[in-house]
Amino acid sequence: MFAYFDRDNVALKGLAKFFKECSLEEREHAEKLMEYQNKRGGKVKLQSILMPYSEFDHVEKGDALYAMELELSLEKLTNEKLLNLHTVTERNHDVQFRGRRVEAIKKISEYEAHLRRVGKGHGVWHFDQMLLHDGAVA
Repeated sequence: MFAYFDRDNVALKGLAKFFKECSLEEREHAEKLMEYQNKRGGKVKLQSILMPYSEFDHVEKGDALYAMELELSLEKLTNEKLLNLHTVTERNHDVQFRGRRVEAIKKISEYEAHLRRVGKGHGVWHFDQMLLHDGAVA
């Protein structure tokens, strides 16, 4: 999503920045999970994943809202998988692995709500500028 919004023909630098930060945070979480698995005597086995979307044009929703909806669905899916992991760790009396997914889901849900309100066009640009300069949307 970062690469899409950073393109010269899209040029929404605030959204690019937001999605890049999300990507870096998820990578950090993945590395922590691998370290945790190694500490517990496990074996990290990486497998192929599907190629992600590279285009986010949506006739009705526009690219910003559509991408934010996808990001929200990914956050919710990740949260569900981590809750399953927490169940396993608690069952085995190993509570060192914890996450803060709820805050991320709330923030992205709020961004999605803002984008629904502003529609396509200038409102998206204004939202983008707030992300770029303030780092958050009120």
